[in-house]
Amino acid sequence: DLVRSRGLGDVYKRQVWGFRGMAFARRQMPLVVGAEGSGRIVAVGEGVTALRPGDRVTMYGALTCGECKNCKAGIDNLCEDVRGVYGFHIDGFARETFNMPARLVVKVPDSVTQEQAACAGIAFGTTQHMLFDNARLQPGETILVHAGGSGIGTVAIKMAKAIGCTIITTVGDDEKGEKAKALGADHVINYRTERFEGEVRRWTKKTLGSIGVDVVFEHVGADTWNGSLLSLKKGGRLVTCGSTSGVSTTMNLMQLFQQQYRIFGSFGCRIENIAQSLDKMAAGITPV
Repeated sequence: DLVRSRGLGDVYKRQVWGFRGMAFARRQMPLVVGAEGSGRIVAVGEGVTALRPGDRVTMYGALTCGECKNCKAGIDNLCEDVRGVYGFHIDGFARETFNMPARLVVKVPDSVTQEQAACAGIAFGTTQHMLFDNARLQPGETILVHAGGSGIGTVAIKMAKAIGCTIITTVGDDEKGEKAKALGADHVINYRTERFEGEVRRWTKKTLGSIGVDVVFEHVGADTWNGSLLSLKKGGRLVTCGSTSGVSTTMNLMQLFQQQYRIFGSFGCRIENIAQSLDKMAAGITPV
């Protein structure tokens, strides 16, 4: 489908990170940036019936094959023959018009703005996949969200609060802390002035009567990894999608199996997660 793109979001910082680390597919320069966006259908190809010109859509962030068993099962982020991520390995969404398969676009509800819809593919879809497909976050659980002022951090706070979770978050300054509280965080830790793992354990014991959280939402990497494990209660779950502070770390394997932690790696999202994210936006969980 030919769509008119409105690429928004923290594109450039994410592009640089992608060029450094996401080298699972070849790229050729020059390359059009834009890993997320929304658009409007201006033309459809033969056989396309679910979409028509004028429909507002948001786009899946990777060009997947559509033929492997994972794609056919709706798990495109495990595609066995992916061509690459838009804007990272192949030309991205910062173009006026472009062509892509109908299966990789999702219609936008009427109550969701075009700017909001541009956040569904990465910030919202990534978070939806992490919290609910992988970590299986449940109503009433306690969660530690790292970097509560970041794109996915703000979304995680809002999604967790919507199902009644208790939320602890880390931030780098007090201004971000106040904003995180306004989004729904119950306890904020300035990681520049406090060791977050010690504060998590102290606060949960004092406030909730048990030490540690059910889930850690991790995307910082080496600097926070072992502290994140120490922040979990027995049997807790850690889900991670990033490594911005470093890709390598060491960990205590005895701690891992004795505490029976469950660790989930999460990359991108399923196409269904984008639709779920748009529904949440329509219900009032909007991007910051």
